[in-house]
Amino acid sequence: MRRCMRTDIINYAPDSNWENAALRVLRSGGVVGVPTETVYGLAGDATNATSVSAIYAVKGRPSHNPLIVHAADQTMAERYAAFSPLAHRLADAFWPGPLTLVLPLAENTPLAPAVTAGGNSLAVRCPTGPLNALASALGNPLAAPSANRSGHVSSTTAQHVIDDLDGLIPLIIDGGPTAHGLESSIVDVRGDIPVLLRPGAIEHDAIERVIGGPLSMKDDVRTMPVAPGLLASHYAPSVPVRLNVLPDDVRPGEAYLGFGKHALPGHVNLSANGDLKEAAAKLYATLR
Repeated sequence: MRRCMRTDIINYAPDSNWENAALRVLRSGGVVGVPTETVYGLAGDATNATSVSAIYAVKGRPSHNPLIVHAADQTMAERYAAFSPLAHRLADAFWPGPLTLVLPLAENTPLAPAVTAGGNSLAVRCPTGPLNALASALGNPLAAPSANRSGHVSSTTAQHVIDDLDGLIPLIIDGGPTAHGLESSIVDVRGDIPVLLRPGAIEHDAIERVIGGPLSMKDDVRTMPVAPGLLASHYAPSVPVRLNVLPDDVRPGEAYLGFGKHALPGHVNLSANGDLKEAAAKLYATLR
């Protein structure tokens, strides 16, 4: 997609008029870069086919890769997805927050068909912060994948969004670095046993405590994904990456991302204290 527009940046602050500026774009069928508690999202009205089409075009996203819908609350989410008692329990425990639920698509939903990539299920969550405020003010849920070119490392600052999408979108809301730095956890609750499709910002154990039993793990690569993050290549840096490397095994010309006691002078340590949450918040920015 050609870069052919001016991209404005507005701070997420009470006196910045950010919400009115964002709503003008959304109501006209445009898309906006918005900070969430997880990563920056590329938000568009999920009921507007023009807006959803713009999301796919700006990202260069494959048309078979569905989008997560972000609702202001459970009441809004229930217009678009069929909730089971277990789904309600998980939503009560973690919403608003970084948990996405995969549910059966509600009948006669006004969602743009491209949101679900033509499928009969919906990935939905209720976020915190500006994305929640925009969905509430708009009166419609927002489709909002990560605000970066498809396949690239997700954006955790407004500058990351600019690096990828400057000139492709009209507006970015700058809310500073995101809190979690990882995408939402995705749980498929369409069957009797919940399945963790994508590990994310919520710990595995916390989800199991709410469901009162084991959480099954996805162990296959789906040809038709029901949620984002399930393609063979996703969130990928532009250079090769080796995993589980110790400091003594670092090769010339490599950058080492250490953790805790596994550190290398002159290289990055994601968390000197071995704090997984701190490391997660810094991971994408460091990869970039």
